[in-house]
Amino acid sequence: MAKLVFDIETSALPLAQFDDVQQEYLLREALNLPDPDARQKRRDEILRQFNLWPFTAQVVCIAMLNADTSRGKVLFVAEDSEEPPAEPGAVEFAACADESQLLAEFWDLAKHYDSIVTFNGRGFDVPFVYLRSAILNVPVTQKGWLGYRFQVEPHCDLIEQLTFYGVSGRDGAARRFNLDFYCKAFGIESPKSHGVTGNNVNDMMAQKRFREIAEYCLRDVQATVLLYKIWKERLAGVK
Repeated sequence: MAKLVFDIETSALPLAQFDDVQQEYLLREALNLPDPDARQKRRDEILRQFNLWPFTAQVVCIAMLNADTSRGKVLFVAEDSEEPPAEPGAVEFAACADESQLLAEFWDLAKHYDSIVTFNGRGFDVPFVYLRSAILNVPVTQKGWLGYRFQVEPHCDLIEQLTFYGVSGRDGAARRFNLDFYCKAFGIESPKSHGVTGNNVNDMMAQKRFREIAEYCLRDVQATVLLYKIWKERLAGVK
């Protein structure tokens, strides 16, 4: 059965998009601090976290690859929807006019896959696309992707597998690392080796560097595919 490997990039929605009551709720921890410097510091921290929450951020890119063939597609939001045709066998880049179109095209492709591979997808990517799709009323074609945590079907989340479902907690032998660290440990080129990280996406969106975001997201997925193959060959079945 073909497996879909995917990753998303998100960008924070403007604070001004939320009404006064919402802003007070989001920034309450900062507003309650008496010290002005501490208040500003905490406010900035909260705003940086906006990217992590589907009610304060949007999906701006989804990269997808078939785990077996490494062929796939990258959907990304861009003002210019013109993209040159992909070369035969190459990954296709497709610009979308907005997030709704991006999610609709994603779910149209996703319906052909019953199983997925992610890196932290159970904790982030899957619930994020589910909730953003619900907010925008985009039909979801695969509603079982969260799966049961202690199984690899239909969802193999590599962060769960490489930590053996969190067996060591935060400080033990199987503690959790980020994708960059795992890639370097296993001899895979890190997706961050080109100088871009997820922390740059907000600025890159403002600078209209849409294609660069898409290329970075694809590198994340390509690294995840290689990490999945290493896990499958060397660690799958370990209990």
